Amino acid sequence: MQRIYEEFIECLSTSVDETDLERAMTTLLGTFEVNRFAYFQLPVKVSANTRFISNYPAAWATHYLQEKYQSIDPVIACAGRSDEPFTWGKRFHLSATTAEESRFFDEAAAFGICSGLTIPIHDKHGTTAALTFAANEKCPALIKFADRYTRAFQLVATNYHIQVRRICSEKGIVDGVKLTRRECECLQWAAKGKSAWETGQILGITRRTVAFHLDNTRAKLGVRTVAQAISRLGSANGFPG
Repeated sequence: MQRIYEEFIECLSTSVDETDLERAMTTLLGTFEVNRFAYFQLPVKVSANTRFISNYPAAWATHYLQEKYQSIDPVIACAGRSDEPFTWGKRFHLSATTAEESRFFDEAAAFGICSGLTIPIHDKHGTTAALTFAANEKCPALIKFADRYTRAFQLVATNYHIQVRRICSEKGIVDGVKLTRRECECLQWAAKGKSAWETGQILGITRRTVAFHLDNTRAKLGVRTVAQAISRLGSANGFPG
C-alpha cells in the first residue's frame, strides 16, 4: 500500500488539470479492482458551480449536473451531515427514503452506479466535499475495499481535495468564481504583502491599474476588503487566509 500511495501522490503532484486528476484516481483504483469514482466539491456561494471530477459514464455525469441532482442526491446530503465514511445502495444502510430518491437511484443504476463507499471532506475553511467509489450492485471488490482500506482512503481523499483546490486556483478559479490572469496576479502579490505600487513595479503596470484589478476582484468575490479577498484565495489554495 505504501508504494501505491507514493505513486499516487507523485501523480497528483504533477497534475496540471482535471483530466490529470481523473487519470490519477482511475489508475489508483485499478489496483483495487474498483473502477468508478466521483469527487464533488459543493460551492461556498449558492450562485457558484459544483466542482465535479469523475470517471462515471459521460451521459450520466452530464445528466446529473444538468438536472442539478446534487440538490436531491442522498449521498451528498449524508456527506454534508457526516464526518465518517459510509456505504450506500439498496443493500447497504443508506438507501432511498422518498420516491424522488428512489427515482434518482434507479437512474444511476441504469448507468452501473448502484452502490458505493463515500468519504466526506470538511476542511477548516468551511468547504464540503466528498469522494465516492462506486460499483455495479454490491460487488465483492467494493465490499473488500470498504472493509480493508476505508481509513487509508480518508488520507487519499484529503490529498485529492487539496490538489483539486491547487489546480483550480492556478486556473484563476476561487470558490467557483473565475478571475482574470491579471486579477489573480495582483491578488497573489497583495497576499505576499506587496503594496499596489510595488505590485505595479513587478508587473509593469501603474498603481492605479493594480487598484482597478483588485477592486474588480473584490466585487467578483463579493467581499469588501482586499484582506477578505486574500482570505478567499488562501481557502482556495488550501492554506490559511
